[in-house]
Amino acid sequence: MNGAELLRLIAAQVCLHATMAGMRLATPLLALQQGHSAAAVGVLIALFALTQVFLALPAGRFADRHGFKRPLRLSVIAAVAGPAMAVAWPHFGVLCVAALLTGGATGATVIALQRHVGRAAHGPAQLKRVFSWLAIAPAVANFLGPFAAGLLIDHASAPFGGQAADPLAFRLCFVLLALLPVACWLLVRRAQEPAPTPPPAGQAPTRAWDLLHAPMFRRLLFVNWLQSSSWDVHAFVLPVLGHERGLGASAIGAILGAFAVAAALVRVLLPLLAARATERSVILVSTAVTVLVFAVYPLLHSPWTMAACSVGLGFALGAVQPMVMSMLHQITPHDRHGEALGLRLMTINASSVAMPMLFGSLGALIGIGGVFWVIGAVVALGMPVVRGLKTPQGRH
Repeated sequence: MNGAELLRLIAAQVCLHATMAGMRLATPLLALQQGHSAAAVGVLIALFALTQVFLALPAGRFADRHGFKRPLRLSVIAAVAGPAMAVAWPHFGVLCVAALLTGGATGATVIALQRHVGRAAHGPAQLKRVFSWLAIAPAVANFLGPFAAGLLIDHASAPFGGQAADPLAFRLCFVLLALLPVACWLLVRRAQEPAPTPPPAGQAPTRAWDLLHAPMFRRLLFVNWLQSSSWDVHAFVLPVLGHERGLGASAIGAILGAFAVAAALVRVLLPLLAARATERSVILVSTAVTVLVFAVYPLLHSPWTMAACSVGLGFALGAVQPMVMSMLHQITPHDRHGEALGLRLMTINASSVAMPMLFGSLGALIGIGGVFWVIGAVVALGMPVVRGLKTPQGRH
Protein backbone atom coordinates (compact mmCIF):
# COMPACT_ATOMS: atom_id res chain seq x y z
CA MET A 1 0.00 0.00 0.00
CA ASN A 2 1.46 3.37 -1.02
CA GLY A 3 1.46 6.45 1.17
CA ALA A 4 -1.02 8.45 -0.91
CA GLU A 5 -3.66 5.73 -0.76
CA LEU A 6 -3.17 5.30 2.99
CA LEU A 7 -3.52 9.07 3.47
CA ARG A 8 -6.83 9.03 1.57
CA LEU A 9 -8.12 6.20 3.74
CA ILE A 10 -7.11 8.04 6.91
CA ALA A 11 -8.82 11.22 5.69
CA ALA A 12 -11.93 9.19 4.80
CA GLN A 13 -12.14 7.72 8.29
CA VAL A 14 -11.64 11.17 9.81
CA CYS A 15 -14.58 12.52 7.77
CA LEU A 16 -17.03 9.79 8.75
CA HIS A 17 -15.87 9.47 12.37
CA ALA A 18 -16.05 13.27 12.78
CA THR A 19 -19.75 13.09 11.87
CA MET A 20 -20.42 10.83 14.85
CA ALA A 21 -18.16 12.87 17.14
CA GLY A 22 -19.92 16.09 16.14
CA MET A 23 -23.36 14.51 16.59
CA ARG A 24 -22.29 13.27 20.02
CA LEU A 25 -21.74 16.90 21.02
CA ALA A 26 -24.64 18.54 19.19
CA THR A 27 -27.50 16.15 19.96
CA PRO A 28 -27.14 16.22 23.79
CA LEU A 29 -26.90 20.03 23.72
CA LEU A 30 -30.06 20.26 21.63
CA ALA A 31 -31.87 17.76 23.86
CA LEU A 32 -30.95 19.74 26.98
CA GLN A 33 -32.06 22.97 25.32
CA GLN A 34 -35.40 21.33 24.56
CA GLY A 35 -35.86 20.56 28.26
CA HIS A 36 -35.02 16.86 28.38
CA SER A 37 -33.54 15.46 31.58
CA ALA A 38 -29.93 14.47 32.19
CA ALA A 39 -31.06 10.83 32.32
CA ALA A 40 -32.60 11.12 28.86
CA VAL A 41 -29.41 12.71 27.56
CA GLY A 42 -27.42 9.83 29.08
CA VAL A 43 -29.56 7.36 27.14
CA LEU A 44 -29.03 9.39 23.97
CA ILE A 45 -25.23 9.32 24.37
CA ALA A 46 -25.27 5.57 25.10
CA LEU A 47 -27.05 4.92 21.79
CA PHE A 48 -23.95 5.98 19.85
CA ALA A 49 -22.13 2.90 21.20
CA LEU A 50 -25.09 0.55 21.49
CA THR A 51 -25.41 -0.13 17.77
CA GLN A 52 -21.74 -1.04 17.57
CA VAL A 53 -22.16 -3.77 20.18
CA PHE A 54 -24.85 -5.57 18.16
CA LEU A 55 -23.75 -4.61 14.64
CA ALA A 56 -20.04 -5.42 14.91
CA LEU A 57 -20.23 -9.15 14.12
CA PRO A 58 -22.73 -8.86 11.24
CA ALA A 59 -20.68 -5.97 9.83
CA GLY A 60 -17.53 -8.08 10.01
CA ARG A 61 -19.16 -11.00 8.19
CA PHE A 62 -20.58 -8.63 5.57
CA ALA A 63 -17.11 -7.18 4.94
CA ASP A 64 -15.66 -10.70 4.58
CA ARG A 65 -18.28 -11.52 1.93
CA HIS A 66 -18.45 -8.23 0.03
CA GLY A 67 -15.09 -6.56 0.51
CA PHE A 68 -14.44 -2.91 1.26
CA LYS A 69 -16.54 -0.57 -0.85
CA ARG A 70 -20.03 -2.04 -0.42
CA PRO A 71 -19.99 -1.89 3.42
CA LEU A 72 -18.52 1.62 3.24
CA ARG A 73 -21.20 2.75 0.79
CA LEU A 74 -23.96 1.58 3.15
CA SER A 75 -22.18 3.21 6.11
CA VAL A 76 -21.99 6.52 4.24
CA ILE A 77 -25.72 6.35 3.48
CA ALA A 78 -26.52 5.73 7.17
CA ALA A 79 -24.12 8.47 8.31
CA VAL A 80 -25.74 10.99 5.94
CA ALA A 81 -29.27 9.92 6.89
CA GLY A 82 -28.76 10.51 10.63
CA PRO A 83 -27.88 14.23 10.54
CA ALA A 84 -30.25 14.79 7.58
CA MET A 85 -33.16 13.48 9.67
CA ALA A 86 -32.10 15.80 12.49
CA VAL A 87 -32.17 18.75 10.06
CA ALA A 88 -35.74 17.93 9.01
CA TRP A 89 -37.16 16.82 12.37
CA PRO A 90 -34.99 17.99 15.31
CA HIS A 91 -37.00 16.11 17.96
CA PHE A 92 -35.66 13.82 20.68
CA GLY A 93 -36.87 10.56 19.12
CA VAL A 94 -35.27 11.48 15.79
CA LEU A 95 -32.04 12.44 17.57
CA CYS A 96 -31.99 8.94 19.10
CA VAL A 97 -32.38 7.37 15.66
CA ALA A 98 -29.60 9.63 14.34
CA ALA A 99 -27.34 8.46 17.18
CA LEU A 100 -28.00 4.82 16.31
CA LEU A 101 -27.35 5.44 12.60
CA THR A 102 -24.13 7.44 12.96
CA GLY A 103 -22.75 5.16 15.70
CA GLY A 104 -23.45 2.03 13.67
CA ALA A 105 -22.03 3.60 10.50
CA THR A 106 -18.82 4.51 12.30
CA GLY A 107 -18.37 1.00 13.71
CA ALA A 108 -18.98 -0.65 10.34
CA THR A 109 -16.57 1.78 8.66
CA VAL A 110 -13.83 1.03 11.19
CA ILE A 111 -14.17 -2.72 10.53
CA ALA A 112 -14.19 -2.33 6.73
CA LEU A 113 -11.21 0.05 6.74
CA GLN A 114 -9.13 -2.01 9.17
CA ARG A 115 -9.81 -5.18 7.19
CA HIS A 116 -8.92 -3.47 3.92
CA VAL A 117 -5.71 -1.91 5.24
CA GLY A 118 -4.59 -5.16 6.87
CA ARG A 119 -5.13 -7.13 3.64
CA ALA A 120 -3.37 -4.51 1.51
CA ALA A 121 -0.27 -4.37 3.75
CA HIS A 122 2.75 -6.55 2.93
CA GLY A 123 4.51 -8.16 5.88
CA PRO A 124 4.46 -7.63 9.65
CA ALA A 125 6.54 -4.43 9.58
CA GLN A 126 4.15 -2.73 7.16
CA LEU A 127 1.17 -3.97 9.17
CA LYS A 128 2.50 -2.17 12.24
CA ARG A 129 3.18 1.00 10.26
CA VAL A 130 -0.19 1.23 8.53
CA PHE A 131 -2.18 0.49 11.68
CA SER A 132 -0.15 3.07 13.60
CA TRP A 133 -1.06 5.70 10.99
CA LEU A 134 -4.69 4.57 10.75
CA ALA A 135 -5.07 4.78 14.55
CA ILE A 136 -4.46 8.53 14.33
CA ALA A 137 -7.76 9.04 12.50
CA PRO A 138 -10.12 8.65 15.50
CA ALA A 139 -8.02 11.05 17.58
CA VAL A 140 -8.14 13.69 14.85
CA ALA A 141 -11.86 13.13 14.27
CA ASN A 142 -12.68 13.33 17.97
CA PHE A 143 -11.13 16.80 17.96
CA LEU A 144 -12.37 18.13 14.61
CA GLY A 145 -15.97 16.88 14.89
CA PRO A 146 -16.88 18.48 18.23
CA PHE A 147 -14.79 21.59 17.50
CA ALA A 148 -16.55 22.25 14.19
CA ALA A 149 -19.97 21.44 15.67
CA GLY A 150 -19.38 23.79 18.58
CA LEU A 151 -18.31 26.64 16.32
CA LEU A 152 -21.37 26.20 14.10
CA ILE A 153 -23.77 26.00 17.04
CA ASP A 154 -22.36 29.22 18.48
CA HIS A 155 -21.87 31.25 15.29
CA ALA A 156 -23.50 29.74 12.18
CA SER A 157 -26.84 31.52 12.46
CA ALA A 158 -25.35 34.99 13.17
CA PRO A 159 -25.13 36.00 9.46
CA PHE A 160 -28.86 35.27 9.16
CA GLY A 161 -29.77 37.41 12.18
CA GLY A 162 -29.94 34.49 14.57
CA GLN A 163 -28.38 33.87 17.98
CA ALA A 164 -25.97 31.31 19.35
CA ALA A 165 -27.50 27.84 19.82
CA ASP A 166 -30.81 28.74 18.20
CA PRO A 167 -32.71 26.14 16.09
CA LEU A 168 -31.19 27.45 12.85
CA ALA A 169 -27.65 27.07 14.23
CA PHE A 170 -28.30 23.42 15.14
CA ARG A 171 -29.80 22.76 11.69
CA LEU A 172 -26.77 24.28 9.94
CA CYS A 173 -24.51 22.18 12.16
CA PHE A 174 -26.38 19.02 11.16
CA VAL A 175 -26.12 20.00 7.47
CA LEU A 176 -22.32 20.14 7.69
CA LEU A 177 -22.18 16.84 9.56
CA ALA A 178 -24.35 15.25 6.86
CA LEU A 179 -21.90 16.39 4.17
CA LEU A 180 -18.77 14.94 5.79
CA PRO A 181 -19.61 11.28 4.96
CA VAL A 182 -20.03 12.31 1.31
CA ALA A 183 -16.41 13.52 1.39
CA CYS A 184 -15.50 10.13 2.89
CA TRP A 185 -16.98 8.30 -0.10
CA LEU A 186 -15.30 10.63 -2.62
CA LEU A 187 -11.95 9.83 -1.01
CA VAL A 188 -12.30 6.04 -1.19
CA ARG A 189 -14.37 5.33 -4.28
CA ARG A 190 -11.28 4.80 -6.46
CA ALA A 191 -9.42 2.65 -3.92
CA GLN A 192 -8.17 -0.67 -5.26
CA GLU A 193 -9.42 -3.74 -3.40
CA PRO A 194 -7.30 -6.89 -3.01
CA ALA A 195 -8.82 -9.99 -4.56
CA PRO A 196 -11.21 -11.68 -2.10
CA THR A 197 -9.98 -14.72 -0.21
CA PRO A 198 -12.58 -17.49 -0.42
CA PRO A 199 -12.93 -19.96 2.47
CA PRO A 200 -11.13 -23.28 2.03
CA ALA A 201 -12.97 -25.75 -0.20
CA GLY A 202 -15.27 -28.06 1.75
CA GLN A 203 -15.06 -26.00 4.92
CA ALA A 204 -18.15 -26.33 7.09
CA PRO A 205 -20.12 -23.16 7.95
CA THR A 206 -18.41 -21.22 10.71
CA ARG A 207 -19.50 -18.94 13.51
CA ALA A 208 -17.60 -15.94 14.81
CA TRP A 209 -17.40 -17.52 18.25
CA ASP A 210 -15.35 -20.36 16.73
CA LEU A 211 -12.45 -17.91 16.61
CA LEU A 212 -12.31 -18.10 20.40
CA HIS A 213 -11.20 -21.74 20.11
CA ALA A 214 -7.80 -20.44 18.97
CA PRO A 215 -5.69 -19.86 22.12
CA MET A 216 -3.67 -17.01 20.58
CA PHE A 217 -6.81 -15.15 19.53
CA ARG A 218 -8.20 -15.48 23.08
CA ARG A 219 -4.93 -14.13 24.46
CA LEU A 220 -4.97 -11.18 22.08
CA LEU A 221 -8.61 -10.38 22.84
CA PHE A 222 -7.86 -10.47 26.57
CA VAL A 223 -4.85 -8.17 26.13
CA ASN A 224 -7.00 -5.77 24.10
CA TRP A 225 -9.63 -5.84 26.86
CA LEU A 226 -6.96 -4.96 29.46
CA GLN A 227 -5.92 -1.96 27.35
CA SER A 228 -9.50 -0.85 26.77
CA SER A 229 -10.42 -1.18 30.46
CA SER A 230 -7.35 0.81 31.47
CA TRP A 231 -8.33 3.54 29.03
CA ASP A 232 -11.90 3.55 30.40
CA VAL A 233 -10.85 3.63 34.05
CA HIS A 234 -8.62 6.64 33.43
CA ALA A 235 -11.37 8.56 31.61
CA PHE A 236 -13.96 7.66 34.25
CA VAL A 237 -12.00 7.82 37.51
CA LEU A 238 -9.59 10.71 36.90
CA PRO A 239 -12.28 13.45 37.04
CA VAL A 240 -13.53 12.05 40.35
CA LEU A 241 -9.99 11.75 41.74
CA GLY A 242 -9.19 15.29 40.58
CA HIS A 243 -12.33 16.59 42.27
CA GLU A 244 -11.29 14.88 45.52
CA ARG A 245 -7.89 16.58 45.22
CA GLY A 246 -9.59 19.98 44.85
CA LEU A 247 -8.63 20.52 41.22
CA GLY A 248 -10.76 22.77 39.03
CA ALA A 249 -12.55 21.67 35.89
CA SER A 250 -9.97 23.33 33.65
CA ALA A 251 -7.09 21.50 35.37
CA ILE A 252 -8.88 18.15 35.11
CA GLY A 253 -9.66 18.84 31.46
CA ALA A 254 -6.03 19.73 30.80
CA ILE A 255 -4.87 16.45 32.39
CA LEU A 256 -7.28 14.45 30.23
CA GLY A 257 -6.22 16.49 27.21
CA ALA A 258 -2.57 15.66 27.90
CA PHE A 259 -3.50 11.97 27.83
CA ALA A 260 -5.26 12.34 24.46
CA VAL A 261 -2.36 14.28 22.92
CA ALA A 262 0.17 11.69 24.12
CA ALA A 263 -1.95 8.81 22.79
CA ALA A 264 -2.13 10.48 19.38
CA LEU A 265 1.57 11.47 19.35
CA VAL A 266 2.82 7.95 20.08
CA ARG A 267 0.88 6.70 17.06
CA VAL A 268 2.74 9.21 14.91
CA LEU A 269 6.05 7.92 16.27
CA LEU A 270 5.23 4.20 16.09
CA PRO A 271 5.82 3.88 12.32
CA LEU A 272 9.45 4.88 12.96
CA LEU A 273 9.80 1.99 15.42
CA ALA A 274 7.86 -0.59 13.41
CA ALA A 275 10.96 -2.25 11.94
CA ARG A 276 12.85 -2.25 15.25
CA ALA A 277 10.31 -3.42 17.83
CA THR A 278 8.07 -6.47 17.82
CA GLU A 279 4.38 -6.29 18.66
CA ARG A 280 4.84 -8.30 21.84
CA SER A 281 7.70 -6.15 23.14
CA VAL A 282 5.70 -2.93 22.62
CA ILE A 283 2.62 -4.38 24.35
CA LEU A 284 4.74 -5.76 27.22
CA VAL A 285 6.46 -2.41 27.88
CA SER A 286 3.12 -0.60 27.63
CA THR A 287 1.53 -3.00 30.11
CA ALA A 288 4.39 -2.51 32.60
CA VAL A 289 4.12 1.29 32.31
CA THR A 290 0.34 1.09 32.85
CA VAL A 291 0.81 -0.92 36.05
CA LEU A 292 3.38 1.57 37.34
CA VAL A 293 1.23 4.62 36.55
CA PHE A 294 -1.87 3.10 38.18
CA ALA A 295 0.16 2.31 41.31
CA VAL A 296 1.39 5.92 41.61
CA TYR A 297 -1.69 7.89 40.49
CA PRO A 298 -3.72 7.76 43.76
CA LEU A 299 -0.69 9.01 45.73
CA LEU A 300 -0.42 12.27 43.77
CA HIS A 301 -1.97 15.63 44.63
CA SER A 302 -0.24 18.10 42.31
CA PRO A 303 -1.89 18.69 38.91
CA TRP A 304 1.57 18.75 37.33
CA THR A 305 2.55 15.29 38.58
CA MET A 306 -0.89 13.96 37.65
CA ALA A 307 -0.44 15.42 34.17
CA ALA A 308 2.96 13.72 33.89
CA CYS A 309 1.32 10.40 34.77
CA SER A 310 -1.44 11.11 32.27
CA VAL A 311 1.12 11.68 29.51
CA GLY A 312 2.97 8.46 30.42
CA LEU A 313 -0.28 6.50 30.39
CA GLY A 314 -1.29 8.07 27.06
CA PHE A 315 1.99 6.95 25.49
CA ALA A 316 1.58 3.44 26.92
CA LEU A 317 -2.05 2.81 25.99
CA GLY A 318 -1.87 4.65 22.67
CA ALA A 319 0.85 2.28 21.48
CA VAL A 320 -1.13 -0.92 22.13
CA GLN A 321 -3.97 -0.79 19.59
CA PRO A 322 -1.81 -0.71 16.41
CA MET A 323 0.20 -3.67 17.73
CA VAL A 324 -2.99 -5.60 18.55
CA MET A 325 -4.37 -4.92 15.08
CA SER A 326 -1.12 -6.07 13.43
CA MET A 327 -1.12 -9.33 15.40
CA LEU A 328 -4.84 -9.93 14.81
CA HIS A 329 -4.32 -9.88 11.05
CA GLN A 330 -1.46 -12.36 11.36
CA ILE A 331 -3.16 -14.93 13.61
CA THR A 332 -6.64 -15.08 12.01
CA PRO A 333 -7.55 -16.66 8.64
CA HIS A 334 -7.61 -14.19 5.74
CA ASP A 335 -11.20 -15.03 4.88
CA ARG A 336 -12.31 -14.25 8.48
CA HIS A 337 -10.54 -10.95 9.20
CA GLY A 338 -13.87 -9.09 9.22
CA GLU A 339 -15.37 -11.47 11.77
CA ALA A 340 -12.30 -11.17 14.00
CA LEU A 341 -12.41 -7.36 13.81
CA GLY A 342 -16.14 -7.40 14.56
CA LEU A 343 -15.66 -9.64 17.59
CA ARG A 344 -12.92 -7.34 18.87
CA LEU A 345 -15.05 -4.20 18.39
CA MET A 346 -18.07 -5.82 20.03
CA THR A 347 -15.99 -6.82 23.07
CA ILE A 348 -14.54 -3.33 23.48
CA ASN A 349 -17.89 -1.55 23.19
CA ALA A 350 -19.64 -3.97 25.55
CA SER A 351 -16.83 -3.42 28.05
CA SER A 352 -17.12 0.36 27.67
CA VAL A 353 -20.81 0.12 28.58
CA ALA A 354 -20.35 -2.22 31.56
CA MET A 355 -17.04 -1.15 33.11
CA PRO A 356 -18.02 2.38 34.24
CA MET A 357 -20.82 0.86 36.35
CA LEU A 358 -18.28 -1.53 37.91
CA PHE A 359 -15.82 1.32 38.52
CA GLY A 360 -18.53 3.34 40.25
CA SER A 361 -19.47 0.45 42.52
CA LEU A 362 -15.83 -0.24 43.38
CA GLY A 363 -15.23 3.43 44.12
CA ALA A 364 -18.14 3.47 46.57
CA LEU A 365 -16.72 0.42 48.38
CA ILE A 366 -12.96 1.04 48.49
CA GLY A 367 -12.52 4.69 47.52
CA ILE A 368 -11.78 6.12 44.13
CA GLY A 369 -8.01 5.76 44.51
CA GLY A 370 -8.47 2.08 45.24
CA VAL A 371 -10.02 1.60 41.80
CA PHE A 372 -6.68 2.50 40.22
CA TRP A 373 -4.90 -0.08 42.39
CA VAL A 374 -7.44 -2.84 41.67
CA ILE A 375 -7.31 -2.31 37.90
CA GLY A 376 -3.52 -1.99 38.06
CA ALA A 377 -3.36 -5.34 39.86
CA VAL A 378 -5.59 -6.93 37.20
CA VAL A 379 -3.32 -5.56 34.45
CA ALA A 380 -0.25 -6.88 36.32
CA LEU A 381 -1.83 -10.34 36.59
CA GLY A 382 -2.37 -10.22 32.82
CA MET A 383 1.33 -9.74 32.02
CA PRO A 384 2.00 -13.51 31.67
CA VAL A 385 -0.68 -13.56 28.98
CA VAL A 386 1.15 -10.75 27.17
CA ARG A 387 4.44 -12.66 27.39
CA GLY A 388 2.74 -15.63 25.71
CA LEU A 389 1.72 -13.67 22.62
CA LYS A 390 3.31 -14.79 19.37
CA THR A 391 2.60 -14.77 15.66
CA PRO A 392 2.24 -17.91 13.51
CA GLN A 393 5.74 -17.30 12.13
CA GLY A 394 7.11 -17.62 15.65
CA ARG A 395 7.97 -13.94 16.01
CA HIS A 396 7.67 -12.79 19.64
